[in-house]
Amino acid sequence: MSNIVSVSIDNNIATISMDDGKANAIGFQLIEELSAAFDDVAEQKAKAVVLVGRPGKFSAGFDLSVMGSGDRDVITDLLVKGSNLLMKIYGFPSPVVMAVSGHAIAGGVLLAATGDTRIGIEGEFKLGLNEVSNGLPVPIFAHQLAEDRVSREEFVSSVLQSKIYDPKSALAAGWLDDVVEGESLLSASLNEAQRLAQLPAHAYAFTKLSIREASIDHINATLESNIKAMLGG
Repeated sequence: MSNIVSVSIDNNIATISMDDGKANAIGFQLIEELSAAFDDVAEQKAKAVVLVGRPGKFSAGFDLSVMGSGDRDVITDLLVKGSNLLMKIYGFPSPVVMAVSGHAIAGGVLLAATGDTRIGIEGEFKLGLNEVSNGLPVPIFAHQLAEDRVSREEFVSSVLQSKIYDPKSALAAGWLDDVVEGESLLSASLNEAQRLAQLPAHAYAFTKLSIREASIDHINATLESNIKAMLGG
């Protein structure tokens, strides 16, 4: 089984790349490799991280072959492990820049939402939560992240009404912080990572956790009961 995730570090800036050759679905392998990549970056004491997807497809969200399997135990396992990964990145002490390289749907836009700065690209790309339109309830980690990151005016449309955005409207809604031309994505993301890396590390890490700790704790405390209720268990 080939690796989906690769890591490189240059000038104390880590670049974590995801590419499964398809849609970067969030399955067990991607979760495991991404978690290990962030552990590796922490061990090597990189000062900031850029997470980038494959060209045109940042991530299509949780693996539909699992989500549509009807196996509650396996679905629960995937969602719990996925949420744990999202919370690891959301609380990661060093700056994290998301290079949102194309479509970011459902779990994909949530992965982007865990970054500190989220940079998308121009083009006919789709970003947003489509769970309700597909007959799936929105789990606690999804709507809590949306509440933290999306504008108040767009929250109900985003979470409850499955509104899908193009990059410019995603910027206005709060799913993204900037939109650049596709060929500029990686350089813009690395420049932003280098800028954030200049901020005092302890002050950055402490303040970041202080801002996000309540959401992370709430998600972790209610996750299993929420998923159980979501799946009708």
